Amino acid sequence: MSNIPAVSGKKMIKTLKKANFSVIRIKGSHHFLAHPNGRKTVVPVHSNETIGRGLFAQILKDCNLTINEFLDLL
Repeated sequence: MSNIPAVSGKKMIKTLKKANFSVIRIKGSHHFLAHPNGRKTVVPVHSNETIGRGLFAQILKDCNLTINEFLDLL
C-alpha cells in the first residue's frame, strides 16, 4: 500500500458508491455505508481533511477492496 492517494471523506464516499455501497445513516460527521452483501464501513467527512493512511487501509479492509480495485474506481 505504498501508493495510497490523498482522498477526502466525500471523495471516498463517492468512490465507494461506484462499488455499490450506499449511505445507510449519518451521525455527526460519520457516514455509515453498507453493501448489499453485508459489508459495512464508516467514513468520516471533515472539511478540507484527507483520510489518513491507517484509516484508509481499514476502510478498504472493511470493504474487502484492494488498493488497485479502489484506484480503478477513482
